[in-house]
Amino acid sequence: MAVLNDEQEMLRDMAREWTKNEHPVDAWRKVRDAGQPFDADAWGAMAEMGWAGIIIPEEHGGSDFGWLSLGLVIEELGKSLAASPLVASALAASAIVLGGSEEQKAEFLPRLAAGELIGTLAFDEGPRHTGLNASTSVHDGRLTGTKAFVHEASRAGLFVVLAQDGVYLVEKGKGISVSKRMLADMRDHAEIDFNDAPAQKLAAGGDDLAQKILDRARVLTAAEMLGMCQAVFDTTLDYLKQRVQFNQVLSSFQALQHRMADLYTEIELTRSAVEAGLQAIDSGFAVSEAATLAKARANDTLHLVSKEGIQLHGGIGMTDEYSVGFYLKRARVLEAAWGSSSHLRDAYARMKSY
Repeated sequence: MAVLNDEQEMLRDMAREWTKNEHPVDAWRKVRDAGQPFDADAWGAMAEMGWAGIIIPEEHGGSDFGWLSLGLVIEELGKSLAASPLVASALAASAIVLGGSEEQKAEFLPRLAAGELIGTLAFDEGPRHTGLNASTSVHDGRLTGTKAFVHEASRAGLFVVLAQDGVYLVEKGKGISVSKRMLADMRDHAEIDFNDAPAQKLAAGGDDLAQKILDRARVLTAAEMLGMCQAVFDTTLDYLKQRVQFNQVLSSFQALQHRMADLYTEIELTRSAVEAGLQAIDSGFAVSEAATLAKARANDTLHLVSKEGIQLHGGIGMTDEYSVGFYLKRARVLEAAWGSSSHLRDAYARMKSY
């Protein structure tokens, strides 16, 4: 487990208390039932607490607390399935921090830090993530192409778009068509069609800018998945401690104790991988390797934990009355985001084949 400084402990504890008291799982249920992408009031509260600017430099309105600090907040939000554009917007901000000109930073980062502007990544074009492949083209500052699965798209005002020759910023407006996609997690996803949309290139990040952005997307997604793993484990353990079968509490059965112990071990291994990924970004050392490992590990563990959580709850686990089923649905979407386990293992093997 990572060693936290005082500021990071305070940030984690604040996020934990806020999600527990102000935005538990029932808050997500209300957002879903209302057909909203997220709770605007909750997003406003997150912005006021400074979460939208954690990785944005101070001169542009952020706190520059680092990626480990942001990951701690994302993990807590994952525990309660909090629907917010924090991950997507932070990734858009990171793209500008990494590759934006001083003018682009001054124009967009303060608004992203304040939560006034929501950003998101538009990278993937097919039914599954296949790496940094794009047919999207740009001619005379106009971008054309289709992005198949864009998270938090309906309220986003800024798209970070992967094209054939680099990464571009596209503001919502003329030349953009948004088609909502209904996925299992009932969150905000859409297909975006760009048709001669005005675009600004992020030219300062080097040839590997897109890879750097992708690495950060993988690690932050893994942090959310880690929080979900912990929540499913805790919920399932509480259920086993109170559910009686054959005149015995389920947690008294040794076979179930062993299964829970195995899950605990898998979660702690995943925690190490995720925190290593966040620290790698902060230090700038072996980021792609750590990010790939963290996301692959989170994929496998959340798949196992969500499946076991449902099974150990029995048939009622998939009913709407119990929240554990929500985690499984969200899990299956996040497992596919930014690379499946098999894709990531192949990528990691290529990194190590020197």
